[in-house]
Amino acid sequence: MLDEALEGLFARYARKRPVSERRHADAAAYLPSGTTRSVLDFAPFPFAVEAAWGCRLRDVDGHEYLDYLGDYSVGLAGHNPEAVREAVESVLDSGWSFGAVAPEEAEVARRLCERYQSMDLVRFTSSGTEANLAAVSLAGKWSGHSTVLAFDGGYHGGFLSFSRDGSSLNVPFDAVVCDYNNLESVRSAFQTHRGRFACVLIEPMLGSGGRIPGDPAFLRGVRELCDEFGVPLVFDEVQTSRMAVGGAQSVLGIRPDLTTLGKYIGGGFGFGAVGGGNDIMRLLSRTNEPHFDHSGTFNNNRFSMAAAAAMLSRVLTAKSLDELYQRGERLRKEAGELLRGQGFQATGWGSLISIHPVDGEVRCAADLAGADRRRVQFLFHELLERGVYIGKSGFVTLSLAQDEQTDEILLNALEGALQAAAENGV
Repeated sequence: MLDEALEGLFARYARKRPVSERRHADAAAYLPSGTTRSVLDFAPFPFAVEAAWGCRLRDVDGHEYLDYLGDYSVGLAGHNPEAVREAVESVLDSGWSFGAVAPEEAEVARRLCERYQSMDLVRFTSSGTEANLAAVSLAGKWSGHSTVLAFDGGYHGGFLSFSRDGSSLNVPFDAVVCDYNNLESVRSAFQTHRGRFACVLIEPMLGSGGRIPGDPAFLRGVRELCDEFGVPLVFDEVQTSRMAVGGAQSVLGIRPDLTTLGKYIGGGFGFGAVGGGNDIMRLLSRTNEPHFDHSGTFNNNRFSMAAAAAMLSRVLTAKSLDELYQRGERLRKEAGELLRGQGFQATGWGSLISIHPVDGEVRCAADLAGADRRRVQFLFHELLERGVYIGKSGFVTLSLAQDEQTDEILLNALEGALQAAAENGV
């Protein structure tokens, strides 16, 4: 019954999007699956966007959507935010790609170090993926070891995915995978593999693994184990830095040895950063011995640096981030009330939410094993039909361009999608 219902949704979707379908078929001749980003590939084919503004998208077939995906949290400021537009226009006027120091990069570094107490020094990359690769490599040089302690469901970029049942294109780091929110799993790994770990790589909230918040006691316990065994702790805050001006670490009161950032800080342009204490970060200084090179053509590109400076100085204020956090907490509670009793639930933290087709408690990736994701796929398409765009996995991301009125539209659309699901026996 569910497969038949989905086929009906796919057919309805395709009938309304002939231009997107044709463009997708043309793209498939040159791009695997017709896309160059796996997360955007969904059945029967993804729609193509021709314009975006605020929290709205318009596809090439003329359909408008209320955007509650925000490019998987990149679009925290909304589409085409004024502050970023002005910064980019200044770059267009004066030039870019100098092959030299960009005038904005020191300002961005200063503002990040002022926000994050764990950062004495910071280094830029082109993405959060590169930031995490740099952090793991740097921790390995500092510790003299090469094995990463990671977590089932942990996603740290396109080449650092540690889901036990996944099949990602990973770099060949040796890894020991533990269970999230299970401190005994971590303690056992430390004891079994003593003297092997380059670092512990962890998200304060398991992001792509299901928006599963880390229990504060668990995260503090991981910090204590890292101290006990002399292993650097890397906080991947590519998503959770939006929780407060000082990131999730300031909310939790936990100081990591290295922190990675990315996504929305660049205002929609490629951006990543790794920062930490002098003891580790000085390994990248040419005046230190030993020191190690870290290069990247676009690490300090002027578009990203100017956009990040604007985001940090004008957009990502303590007030705006706190209001966003509180709105996210309210929205998740209200969505959870609609989902409860329908075989779904909402997890998340602050302005990041995920819808899951399960009833029981969700504390780690294993709690989602065996869930019938087709049911979320059904909701995804019913929300699209009602003009609301979320992630195909059930990912909902709030942005500063939304407000309580758009939240109400989302909730009404979700209620309608759940009614359709019930009518179809989903």
